[in-house]
Amino acid sequence: MDKGDLDRLIADRYRLLHLLGQGSMGTVWAAHDEVLRRQVAVKGILRPPGMPDVAADELRERTMREARAVAALSHPNLVTLYDVVQHDGDPYVVMEIVPSRSLGEVLQEQGCLTEKQGAAVLDAIAAALASAHRAGITHRDVKPGNVLIADDGRVKLTDFGIARNVAEATMTARGITLGTPAYIAPEVAQGGDVSEAADRWSLGATLWAAMAGEPPYVGKNVMQTINAVINGDVPVPAGAGRLAPVISGLMRKDPAERMSLVDVRKQVYQLLPEPGTDAFEVRAPVVPPVVVRPKPKIAPDAPLADDPGPLPFLVTRPSAPPRRRSRLVSALVVVAAVLLFLAGSGGGFALTRLAAGASLLPPAERTSPTLPTLPTAPTLQPRTAAAVTANGDQGGKFTLNVEQSWTTYTEQRSADQRFPASAVVHFVSGSGAYEVTVQRFPEYYPKRDIRAYVLGVQGRWPSRFFGGERVPTPDLPGPRSEDSIQFVYKTVEGDEPTALRRSHFSRVLPYGNDLWVVEVTVPTEQEDEARVRLFDAIASTFAPV
Repeated sequence: MDKGDLDRLIADRYRLLHLLGQGSMGTVWAAHDEVLRRQVAVKGILRPPGMPDVAADELRERTMREARAVAALSHPNLVTLYDVVQHDGDPYVVMEIVPSRSLGEVLQEQGCLTEKQGAAVLDAIAAALASAHRAGITHRDVKPGNVLIADDGRVKLTDFGIARNVAEATMTARGITLGTPAYIAPEVAQGGDVSEAADRWSLGATLWAAMAGEPPYVGKNVMQTINAVINGDVPVPAGAGRLAPVISGLMRKDPAERMSLVDVRKQVYQLLPEPGTDAFEVRAPVVPPVVVRPKPKIAPDAPLADDPGPLPFLVTRPSAPPRRRSRLVSALVVVAAVLLFLAGSGGGFALTRLAAGASLLPPAERTSPTLPTLPTAPTLQPRTAAAVTANGDQGGKFTLNVEQSWTTYTEQRSADQRFPASAVVHFVSGSGAYEVTVQRFPEYYPKRDIRAYVLGVQGRWPSRFFGGERVPTPDLPGPRSEDSIQFVYKTVEGDEPTALRRSHFSRVLPYGNDLWVVEVTVPTEQEDEARVRLFDAIASTFAPV
């Protein structure tokens, strides 16, 4: 966000505090309502540089249509629109801020939903869509990234950024599909009209992903995924239990045969959590039992085996990365993914698997011996971004050398039992093989220290986290409460023998009262080379502004 936007007053009422995110359809700020004295979200139109005036007028009109559509809705499972204002000739939409995680983030944290959690999401989103459909509004982009799980357990449907009133003339060219391909209805993928039945398919596909831990359709590229949606068989719901018939009823190729939202709610009623309980309440992780295998018999004069190398979780000095020998085992941990904020057809297509909580790498590449080419130092260029949370804190701006072509977006993470609230800025390569994240915990000190952060990461992966020695790392200039450290840990997605292994290099940097974490994620097969060419080259350039 430009410095000129800080403390800017919109319509003499809404004071912009900081940027929440930016997508193809607009920019969203956290703001303060000076009249009612409450936190709100303000969405303004985003006019891309060089856009002709005619196209800009169409974009403004689409924003107003969004406002009119959402303003017609009032339901506890929908994000509430408070106001629509004009400022300097541009429209701004004022909406509620919901302290929450997206369903996509929940999936990347726990893998998939329980039956009660799935029932709660199905019931809530079915109710939200029924309310929208009664008002003549289709959502067009139901997916895990647009389902919010509030901190108090409520489930809300958000981002009607491409919704429209079906009574109004379309502004979208015929044949251009909207939405995310893994969740798009077959008839829409073929260029047909978006109907209420299309939203029901997307709801079924969303719950398919929520129960299986991955989208129902995946491919190496957009067209491959769309081809599977149109011509492939509807996959049998995996891990859905008693919700499987409902999901299958929603995912019928013929729109006329899809289960109604009323029937969906009737079917899941008996599976809902007890009244007054929160199906998404954070619970202590279950640690699998340790299997102890007998030691092999070794002859007294048998030679010793080669040194297996460093532990799977290792703290290293960036200036002198150790050479590694062949490992005997690899640490297995669930891969971390992130919430995609970008809305609209462009960003949604590019990052479908992220929004669903799955890896950016498609399954077909897991067994391929060909790995993406690592970027080289000359292609890394300075980029500026801001990691600010939704609670109104200021600052958070930083610079970092990253490839200019890599996609960037910001994620808000609510406080939980392990970590305080934070903001995460993601930089993702075009292939999805490499990712750089910058996470900021504002006002982390003096209540916490680095040890608490490391224990939090370890607690997140209780059965698969391996600890090692921590060594000092170059500190940021300025005051700090303790010295910096860095470490490496590994994660895995999927089952053997096609498991996708990722290595995560983390640099933890105290800065004033804040804690910053710069992390570079790469395929484990390229770990040694990536340590120097990516982690050392990128992390050493990080600097708060």
